[in-house]
Amino acid sequence: MGLPGRVLTGAHRSFLSEARRAVLVTAGSAGELRPVPICFAVAPPPADALWTPLDEKPKRSADPRSLARVRDILARPTVGILVDRWDEDWSRLAWLRLEGQATLLEPGEGAAGMGNAGPGDPGEGRGLGAHAPAGALGAPDVNPAAVAEHAEAVAALRARYPQYDRQALERRPIIRVTLTRAVDWGSLET
Repeated sequence: MGLPGRVLTGAHRSFLSEARRAVLVTAGSAGELRPVPICFAVAPPPADALWTPLDEKPKRSADPRSLARVRDILARPTVGILVDRWDEDWSRLAWLRLEGQATLLEPGEGAAGMGNAGPGDPGEGRGLGAHAPAGALGAPDVNPAAVAEHAEAVAALRARYPQYDRQALERRPIIRVTLTRAVDWGSLET
């Protein structure tokens, strides 16, 4: 049982720490569901939140803000996440379904100038690391707490996935899902 006011139990956190991937589900403008596999890290207690990067794996667009999941989140922030464990021994099957509100954590001002896209790069002018002044048209607002959380998320993701040591996560937005509900099935213990 979780603590009062908390969504994730200790068993949920353990199950999530063992999982290497999850499926994020967003909803498009016509209500179509868009499931996509994700890498993730769980924010430390007492936060009931999960972070997933908009990393440098190949995507349809070089601009992470143009991805369908980002457009969906900006318009309809309610998302679902499914984490499951498959085993040929069906007594070990388990899943955890999470619901929450997604937001984008933007990289901080310190990310500007750290290898930003230059002339001719696919990311030129798309804000992959550089920020226009706060309040400028199309510029993300810079919130010091969100910048600190972005850095914490990058560190957690790199600790969990060594592949991210070679990616510039500090220059890319991170999706934060504030969890509002958790439903589990099966034995979450290993």
